[in-house]
Amino acid sequence: MNRPPGHWLDDTRHSPSPNFNPRPQGVAVSLLVIHNISLPKGHYGNGFVEQLFGNCLDCSSHVDFANLTDLRVSSHLFIDRLGSSVQFVGLDHRAWHAGQSSFLGRENCNDFSIGIELEGIDDGAYSEQQYHSLVQLSRQLMTRYPQISLDRIVGHSDIAPGRKSDPGPAFDWGRYLAALAAS
Repeated sequence: MNRPPGHWLDDTRHSPSPNFNPRPQGVAVSLLVIHNISLPKGHYGNGFVEQLFGNCLDCSSHVDFANLTDLRVSSHLFIDRLGSSVQFVGLDHRAWHAGQSSFLGRENCNDFSIGIELEGIDDGAYSEQQYHSLVQLSRQLMTRYPQISLDRIVGHSDIAPGRKSDPGPAFDWGRYLAALAAS
């Protein structure tokens, strides 16, 4: 695949998703959104998230997948429980991660954000490896996109309150932001 320089990170595995589209012309990346996902809920390391983002998940293979039929979603990046990262969408494109959303009165956060999914659930602890990888990826993104500052890193719950709850109460925002501030 021909990838424009700078839009696909070198230190991540690439698994291109068909679920993306161009950012609106002239719109700068200025927000980082942290999510969580596991399929089925609370089950890890089985490849189902990658299949979902690639539109090849067999939704008949598990009762919890029935509501995912015909769902088209993606994220720019995914960090598994071991801290390994996968990139699904080039950073210059809109991944379909935020849905109906708003940040500081600006609608449709997919237009101006990058989404990172952590393999996990709202009330389950995230791994040491995930925090380490998340900090490293966030630093890279903040360097590439200087408009992403500490106050422009949010959870999905912050941009879609009442609709989304991730990354949830188990995510240690203090730890994560302190590590970023120390860099």
